[in-house]
Amino acid sequence: QLQLVESGGGLVQPGGSLRLSCAGSGSTLRNYAIGWFRQAPGKEREWVSYISDGGRTNYADSVKGRFTISRDNAKNTVFLQMNSLKSGDTGDYFCAATASAFFSTRFVRGDMDYWGKGTLVTVSS
Repeated sequence: QLQLVESGGGLVQPGGSLRLSCAGSGSTLRNYAIGWFRQAPGKEREWVSYISDGGRTNYADSVKGRFTISRDNAKNTVFLQMNSLKSGDTGDYFCAATASAFFSTRFVRGDMDYWGKGTLVTVSS
């Protein structure tokens, strides 16, 4: 049973950077497509980015050019580097995994096999 634990959230000023980590245990992440979702206060959860088991990446338009997702299979960890942060990036960030071959559709729908519990990112001056 795969377990996911996020870390790296915190308070940052607008324009700043944070790097989130998603550490896997119980199974190897290399077999999964891994992605990040976020949920702002009072809003629905939205997909942010994913990386396939083969290393293909995709991003929501709202973060394209500012966020970078990567994976370190040796550390069984996926990272989300977030630069040029804006107040609109504030929210709980969750990593999630799926072994489905149709992962792109699953990410858009938020239909994932495993979820972490989240880490809070607050962008404020």
